[in-house]
Amino acid sequence: MTKLEEGAVRDGQHGGELARREDLASLYKLLRVVDVCDALDGIGYFDIGLVSTEVRPLWLGMKFWGPAATMRLVPSNRPMWKLGSTEEIVRAHGAWFDEVGRRALPVEAVAGHVVVTDSGGSKECGYWGSENSMGQMENGAIGIVTDGYCRDTAEVARQKTPVCARVRGRTIIPGRVMVAEVQGTVACGGAQVRPGDIVGCDDDGAVVVPQEVAEEVAEHARAILLADMHARRRHYEKLGLPIDSTVDFEAAERYYANV
Repeated sequence: MTKLEEGAVRDGQHGGELARREDLASLYKLLRVVDVCDALDGIGYFDIGLVSTEVRPLWLGMKFWGPAATMRLVPSNRPMWKLGSTEEIVRAHGAWFDEVGRRALPVEAVAGHVVVTDSGGSKECGYWGSENSMGQMENGAIGIVTDGYCRDTAEVARQKTPVCARVRGRTIIPGRVMVAEVQGTVACGGAQVRPGDIVGCDDDGAVVVPQEVAEEVAEHARAILLADMHARRRHYEKLGLPIDSTVDFEAAERYYANV
């Protein structure tokens, strides 16, 4: 085995972790969004869970899968007041939330979850940015999907903070948007999302798997992935390409050995 091949196998082993049937997110860890979309089609869920193609990862190579934690935003019905000093302007968010209140996901709802944000059709507002998205990661979130705006996007990409957004924006929250509800049913990019539904993102976009069919979809998608890895591996070998983790079906089969 070459060094490249050995590296591919190590990548595929994922630190010795194995998929566990009782952990839905682990069943999805190696899957591509396209595998899951094909599996949803296969059980008759045509176009269900497809998040709009406008909702895109902000940097290439992003990939995550996890249960949803949901936030529903609405446009503000009151303006932000004029601030009187540089110090007040710097802490504009604090002043706004002191006045109108702050509704946030509880930390226990964030840990291990994908934060899905329904922007309520609000106008340009960078609800997510480089600092508060990192705060979600500190609380244990594994990704953020929003059908609204994200700002500070150069920093988000540099940090490799996993944010999938519809638009790159510039403006801040005060006077523009409010959180109406957390952990309810929301719409994001044309897909219904409930807390606990499985949400995934990679370079091809985002998809939502209803929790009732999530285990079945994972089983079919795993078979689709492995068949594709075998087929692509044959092409690699015929073309003399170095083996990489995307065709390391041996490692993938080991990861799924117990399910």
